[in-house]
Amino acid sequence: MVTRPGRLEGKVAIVTGAGSTPGPGIGTGKAAAVVLAREGADVLLVDLYPERAEETLAMIEAEGAGKAKVHAADVTSAAACEAMVADAVATFGGVDVLVNNVGRASLGTVVDTTEEAWDAAFAINLRSAFLASKYAVPAIASRGGGSVVNVASISALRGDGTVAYSAAKGGLLAMTVDMAYSHGRDGIRVNAISPGHITTPMVLSVSQPGAQAEFMNTMRSEAGLLGTPGDGWDVGWAAAFLASDEARWITGANLPVESGVLSVTPLLMAPHLRGVPSPE
Repeated sequence: MVTRPGRLEGKVAIVTGAGSTPGPGIGTGKAAAVVLAREGADVLLVDLYPERAEETLAMIEAEGAGKAKVHAADVTSAAACEAMVADAVATFGGVDVLVNNVGRASLGTVVDTTEEAWDAAFAINLRSAFLASKYAVPAIASRGGGSVVNVASISALRGDGTVAYSAAKGGLLAMTVDMAYSHGRDGIRVNAISPGHITTPMVLSVSQPGAQAEFMNTMRSEAGLLGTPGDGWDVGWAAAFLASDEARWITGANLPVESGVLSVTPLLMAPHLRGVPSPE
């Protein structure tokens, strides 16, 4: 019997937002970190709340796959991002993969979104990826190249009433393309993932309780072409693919992980949604 080597054997990865919001299910950063470790990578688990990343570490250690270390950091800070990369180099010997996963959404239009909320959305969703990349890219280049994966959102491509978040994630998609152009000759591939209506602890934490929450979760599944629920693991496996040599000729791309919702006119899903009972 031939045992397949891990797709990221010998690689070092940094995952930002590597913990999950408390609650059922798994967040995208936690799932990505676990999958990268399963595939053989040593992973620096970066989170503003280290206790959340400790849960990810415990999960990785329980599986006995890969090595990992928790690093507490506010990745909207340049000094913190520089220290984060330095820790990965000192602990594991270098950096090959960066997964920019930090993100947070809030409802609001251009009329009712405050300047403070706008600035916070750009700091969390875009500035963090810029600063993490600023310090990680030279480290990755010094190893002969590697991969950067930016976790964006279909909110950057479809309206959903989260104007600041949507604009910041749109900026992240633009940054992805420019980084791919600027650093391709350094051997660095840069791609984005745009998750759709996945269910994560963060999503559940802002959902209304009871029948309304159950109704919305059902609708999230039924709105996609597959009619099945998505979760953080789907994003984690996509990140592992884009980080691996299997994606060696893919760069500047945006990979939607969204059950095909970007591929269909919403009204065409009406026959499937009519069977979804509304909350009482």
